[in-house]
Amino acid sequence: MDAIDKTIFNDLRATAGAEFVTDLVNTFFEEAPAMLADLRSARAAADAERYRRVAHSLKSNGNTFGAKDFAAQARAIELGGLAADPARDIENIKALEAAYNQAAAALKKLTHG
Repeated sequence: MDAIDKTIFNDLRATAGAEFVTDLVNTFFEEAPAMLADLRSARAAADAERYRRVAHSLKSNGNTFGAKDFAAQARAIELGGLAADPARDIENIKALEAAYNQAAAALKKLTHG
């Protein structure tokens, strides 16, 4: 599966304009790593509300760009909440980070060549 659904991405670019989408992608590159770190921090603090809220934001960002796998993983974290076993959540966050890296690489190609 492609990291980015090109139909969704191309629709966004057609609607919002290539320059604006590039700016959005660059903002995503700047903010997503901090959000992923915040997700880890929320897990470590057992802060269920922050954990859910950060996962929701990551899901929304992923959906915007057509990063379906990334968005689906963030959605699963959002809906699943904190697990009784923190190790499960850590594994889910690691998988989300890997999906982010794939999506980011694909977005970089789509916006920066």
